[in-house]
Amino acid sequence: MSSLDETLRTRLEELERLGLRRRLRTLEGPGTTVRLSGRPEPVLNFCSNDYLGLASHPGLLEAVQGAGSPSSRLITGNLIGHVRAEETLAEYVGLPSATLFSSGYAANVGTVSSLMGEGDVVFSDRLIHASLIDGARLSRAKVVVVEHACLEALSTGLEAHRGSGRALVLTESVFSMDGDLADLKGLRSLCDAHDAWLLVDEAHALGVVGPSGAGRCAELGVVPDVLVGTLGKGLGLAGAFVAGTGALQDFLVNRARSFVFSTAFPAALLPAIEVAVRLCRDAEGLRDSLRRHTHALRSELGLAEGEGAIVPWVVGDNERALALSAALLERNLLVGAIRPPTVPEGTARLRITPMATHRPDEVESLVSAIRALR
Repeated sequence: MSSLDETLRTRLEELERLGLRRRLRTLEGPGTTVRLSGRPEPVLNFCSNDYLGLASHPGLLEAVQGAGSPSSRLITGNLIGHVRAEETLAEYVGLPSATLFSSGYAANVGTVSSLMGEGDVVFSDRLIHASLIDGARLSRAKVVVVEHACLEALSTGLEAHRGSGRALVLTESVFSMDGDLADLKGLRSLCDAHDAWLLVDEAHALGVVGPSGAGRCAELGVVPDVLVGTLGKGLGLAGAFVAGTGALQDFLVNRARSFVFSTAFPAALLPAIEVAVRLCRDAEGLRDSLRRHTHALRSELGLAEGEGAIVPWVVGDNERALALSAALLERNLLVGAIRPPTVPEGTARLRITPMATHRPDEVESLVSAIRALR
């Protein structure tokens, strides 16, 4: 039998051959203009999820205090700061309670796997995030993959499984790789009609979309059974939360393994959560700027108008996506190439995400480069 190292090298060579090998880039800090280690010139950053540019906001930096947390929250790690932060986040999204998790991945995996079990069914949009997919698999429930954003297919599936265990529908409000929108009102109506629960992941909407940036559910007046929000995108921090009823929070504290068996959310970031929410509430000017930037990029690529910050340039071929990313970097423009399994086979792309804090001329430099490369 080959050694572990030999086996891994062979598998890495296969990834290289398929154009799927990934390598870490080292940046010297966040922002619209960044330096890559080993590169003499700074580059314009168009692949960050720091959509409003708050990650380097002085108010957030000043609010960070202390260090980590002493233990899991069920032992000695439940600090008054956790309780206050969760109250702030619940109020922000208009739901009764919230529970902090260490990451969006931990929130989705822990929530779905604890809510569902054998004999239940999870309806999963074909393009939802890997964390939701993994949560559904770990739950041991039956998983039905539904064609992307197809209410008719979901309705058929719900009807077929009616009365055979609990049903949970999973969706993102703004999808992470295409930037398109779920029909949240339609999904809520279907779930109500078929006695199903609705989980909405607002990761790429929170801070960016809706009244005061409170997300698409708040914008549309849709109340999901479970709302997942992340702090590491529009809010400029790190971590995530799950919002819903008080019973949901109590259940997750008891049964979500990624909560129960993890050290508590870092104490150092807790004071910054209230600041981040306040900054997002007052960030209409930043949201307007972001909308102008995405409009310019979508127009150049011939895409329909959309909400949020994600602009996909789908090219299909893995090597083509890598070549375009490299060509943009030669122009000091940093845009990541996204390939399978992050996106379906044959849909490799450049995922462009301007930040609200980019200047118009910086966005225009990217538009001009796209025009030249197309």
